Amino acid sequence: MNSSNMSGDPGPPPVKVDLGFLEEAEPWRLLSPQFPSKVGGKPAWLSQKGPPSLPSLPSLECEKCRLPMAFLLQVYAPISGEDRSFHRTLFLFCCKTCECYTCNDSSCMKVFRCQLPRKNEFYPYDPPSEDEPPSGPEPDQRVLSVSGIRLCWVCGCPGNKACSRCHAVNYCGKHHQTLHWKTTHKRECCTPEASIVTTSSFLFPESELVIEPEEEEEEEDTKEAEEEKEGEDCPPSADTLAETDLEEMAMHDNQDHKVFQQFKKRIRPEPHQVVRYSRGGSPLWVSSKHIPSDQDIPACTCGAKRTFEFQVMPQLLNSLCVDTTGDSIDWGTLVVYTCSASCDHDDQYCPEFIWKQDFSSEPT
Repeated sequence: MNSSNMSGDPGPPPVKVDLGFLEEAEPWRLLSPQFPSKVGGKPAWLSQKGPPSLPSLPSLECEKCRLPMAFLLQVYAPISGEDRSFHRTLFLFCCKTCECYTCNDSSCMKVFRCQLPRKNEFYPYDPPSEDEPPSGPEPDQRVLSVSGIRLCWVCGCPGNKACSRCHAVNYCGKHHQTLHWKTTHKRECCTPEASIVTTSSFLFPESELVIEPEEEEEEEDTKEAEEEKEGEDCPPSADTLAETDLEEMAMHDNQDHKVFQQFKKRIRPEPHQVVRYSRGGSPLWVSSKHIPSDQDIPACTCGAKRTFEFQVMPQLLNSLCVDTTGDSIDWGTLVVYTCSASCDHDDQYCPEFIWKQDFSSEPT
């Protein structure tokens, strides 16, 4: 027995936290054979056999407006020591309809998990080379299909609807076919340019998601926290409110202020982080309100409990080129919970659970 444990159990070690930052990357580094973590562009599907299929778009449509969602990001997150999840990626999609973003409602977002063993039918057994592959098809040309499954020209999701005139491009549904027709395909249909994939305006800007460990911050004196408390605004006075109502308002304001100050303090050393990854750890909340209980997080279809894996930070919104005034895509944080057993689904894409928490008020 280790002598350090003889004087008392120090408890489990703190769970490691990794941070995700955006960086520019060569297009070939963001393709499926490189197992990328990335934001925006088209999804780099892991399994080439069964991306979420779209018969009438049940998997990748927004539950509110019923329009196809856009690919937001993917995180490559293999599990060490488990061959069935030697390759493992989580895919997050979100709606681009601003009106669908109501407070603390995640029905306009979906997350999927896919995993493969080291020996599989899609990728070599050995890790990919760090060198650029030999010249071949342009990277954008390779996202027209995966293993015979045609992909939507607009979003990169499976598309079984082809242009009836040129048959050169496919779509996930009528909405994206109409979008492409109005932008460029009307003048390019039945020309050599028809099958050349350019960047679609529907997509978010593409960047690599570089993962680095969070450095442990030394404990700071509590003076700063006390000064922040002293500067906190008092709840508004109102003669018509009962004293108990005022006390309750003050208590909620204090709790929310404290949680948000903890959030700001934790991210202050690395303000540009857009993802926090800590499988089995705890998320960093932006508000004391709308924090899920165990009963709010459904178990996996296999019966295993779902646990926290990663969260998307509000800083990512600055890089998505979305409107920041009035109605817009927005969140305080997006928290992803996945199957604790990381159960096997035969190379298929299985849904996981996402929880959207918004700021309870407009913090400054």
